[in-house]
Amino acid sequence: MSTETDTAKTAQQDTSDNRPYAVILYGATSFVGQITAHYLTNFLSNAKNKDGSNVTWAIAGRDEEKLNELQSKLESKVDIIIANSKDSASLDEMTKQTKVIISTVGPYLKYGEPLIKSCAENGTDYVDLTGEAIFIKDMMDKYQDTAKQSGARIVNSCGFDSIPSDLGVYFTQTKAEEKFGEACNVIHMRVKAAKGGISGGTIASMATIFEEVGEDKSRRKQVANPYLLNDDTDVPNVRQDNVSKPEYDSAHKRWLAPFVMASINTRIVHRSNQLLGYEYGRDFKYDEAMWMKDGVKGKLSSYAMSAGLLGFATAMMIKPSRELLSKHVLPKAGTGPSKDEQENGYFDIRHFGQTAKNDTITVKVTGDKDPGYGSTSRMLAQAALCLAQDISKEDVGGGFWTPASAMGDKLIARLEEHSGLSFEVIDG
Repeated sequence: MSTETDTAKTAQQDTSDNRPYAVILYGATSFVGQITAHYLTNFLSNAKNKDGSNVTWAIAGRDEEKLNELQSKLESKVDIIIANSKDSASLDEMTKQTKVIISTVGPYLKYGEPLIKSCAENGTDYVDLTGEAIFIKDMMDKYQDTAKQSGARIVNSCGFDSIPSDLGVYFTQTKAEEKFGEACNVIHMRVKAAKGGISGGTIASMATIFEEVGEDKSRRKQVANPYLLNDDTDVPNVRQDNVSKPEYDSAHKRWLAPFVMASINTRIVHRSNQLLGYEYGRDFKYDEAMWMKDGVKGKLSSYAMSAGLLGFATAMMIKPSRELLSKHVLPKAGTGPSKDEQENGYFDIRHFGQTAKNDTITVKVTGDKDPGYGSTSRMLAQAALCLAQDISKEDVGGGFWTPASAMGDKLIARLEEHSGLSFEVIDG
């Protein structure tokens, strides 16, 4: 016997299936948007790719001239849609035409809400690459109920922050369950190596967060909360460690330094644990840090990295110094690493897990492109295609999700096959 909820889900699925596009890339002329557009074009036009034969997609944004210029550079022609975050009618017209929206328009705290609102109201799935945890929290508070009702699956942080962390933990826990019969109650993520550049868009997003935190004490309290993205009614009472200064890792004989992405990645991982029914355990602890070398050089590097991050954060929280850095020192919007830098970049991170019985497991997650752009564009595109093609609304309903809780194994398979990522259990 069909329930009212079942009927609603069927209606949502039918509506989504009848839309002309599987994916629309909004913000296609941004730095990472252009990289994503080229990747999607190549991926979907590849005759060897069975997923590409029936996928219709489009590029979108507010500047028709720039979109036409981008279209002329793509390997195959795609449709253009004009939409503006300041024009809600244009956003609604766009979101009603597609199963999934990819958004690369940041800073999300400044420009992201109108599009999420439109997707939530129109039952349209959504992925982005935000690293702004307070933005996600704001959107969850405002649009979770709307998204649940419409069937829109909203999945934030589908780039380097936070897919390697979120899916890395998910993969580690899956393998621990298989090997030991229980999940790890502690996982330490360590960045072993990474090579890549940074774009003006990323700097703009960081500046927006520091501006919010610097001017609002309540925002500082939010940012410090490791369970910021968990539902308020069901939060574990477990203290989470945080590598915020130089530390020595005696188990692996390396110095540690703070990892700038930990503030978003850890929140996404804890949100996943909750959405997965606390499969990792209610006492689960997770932290992230950067590995330095052993000895004096490692110690000096750790202290230098820590001091640099602290100095940068302090300067960015003060308006005059923030404006000075943004104007004269930091990369400008629309700029970023060269194509060679993207192609020659990489990342190598490790997840060290331990169960309550002291069984241990180590997982290696790697990417073969610049983490922030070459790899991120592929992760973002494959997350959108995964939602559009692999995850039915009967299996995952509307609401705010994480990469691991919404797509899990299916997204890992896509990333390994099509995005140059690998997930593997290793020794030590």
